[in-house]
Amino acid sequence: MIEWLWPWLLLLAPLPWLLRRMLPPASGQEPALRAPFFDRWQQLSDTQGTAGASNQRLPMLMLWLLWLLLLLAAARPMWVGEPIELPNSGRDLMLAVDISGSMKVEDMEMADQMVSRIRAVKQVASEFIRQREGDRLGLILFGSNAYVQSPLSFDTGTVRRFLLEAQIGFAGQDTAIGDAIGLAVKRLRERPAESRVLVLLSDGRDTASSVQPLDAARLAADLGIRIYTIGIGADRLTMPGIFGSSFGARQVNPSAELDEAGLQEIAKLTGGQYFRARNPAELANIYQLLDQLEPIEVDAASYRPRQALGYIPLLLALGASFALALWRSWRSYGRAAALPEGGR
Repeated sequence: MIEWLWPWLLLLAPLPWLLRRMLPPASGQEPALRAPFFDRWQQLSDTQGTAGASNQRLPMLMLWLLWLLLLLAAARPMWVGEPIELPNSGRDLMLAVDISGSMKVEDMEMADQMVSRIRAVKQVASEFIRQREGDRLGLILFGSNAYVQSPLSFDTGTVRRFLLEAQIGFAGQDTAIGDAIGLAVKRLRERPAESRVLVLLSDGRDTASSVQPLDAARLAADLGIRIYTIGIGADRLTMPGIFGSSFGARQVNPSAELDEAGLQEIAKLTGGQYFRARNPAELANIYQLLDQLEPIEVDAASYRPRQALGYIPLLLALGASFALALWRSWRSYGRAAALPEGGR
């Protein structure tokens, strides 16, 4: 059906007629005009009297049509569709993903090749997001600073796209775990207490937060927000030796900076769990385990799609104005062609 946001504007439709009736006619004395071809004009007037009357009515009708079309557009018509039910499990799930400089380390094996941590996270987490039908999802990206890339929304496709478009360094090279938790708390505290969940993924330790991670976790616990933490990164990585050969190769721990104790304490304080993802397979298993969180059934949400229709009367008004301009030009040209040679 069609709704009008400002229907009271349609009350202005008789305004031109009222002004014409109420305002006094323009006064003034027109200068005399010498017309040596007056007889020719008189002859044209006698033969086209009926057509002239209709020609005067046509522009007036066109002007009225333009006025009404502009009023219709200004009243802002909207097409409102039928209500659409949204599946709702009651979970408000916020994802906080580390995009600091260390996430570019290539220690995750996928399809027999080593890829960066952020690439593995994107591939596994995007599939997790795709399966979140009925959950309200949000996305926080953090490095030196934390920011909300996507607020809580049923539009999981957009959340997934934002994650895939995230790039290392967008939020700085350091790690602000505490700020990411604080930002999530700010977004989740207004939601139902039984459904507040934060999944935080990082490969390092807090180095840039203005709020200590454990202080932010205690605040989250007070508000009933459960935090599930994931530490990502391999335990061992073989560094090639001289000229890329095995001679002089050595084993290193690329996750030496991972603060497992801190992430475990954050999860413990809030009633969540800590998980360790050393490769994409383990990360996928973790997300499958998170998928088993018990949903809280609440009333289903619904919305009605809306589409603005104001452009239709505007386009019609534009076409009518062009038609009126062409008609006036054609009429002026016809009059000029009908005058005697000496009067042109």
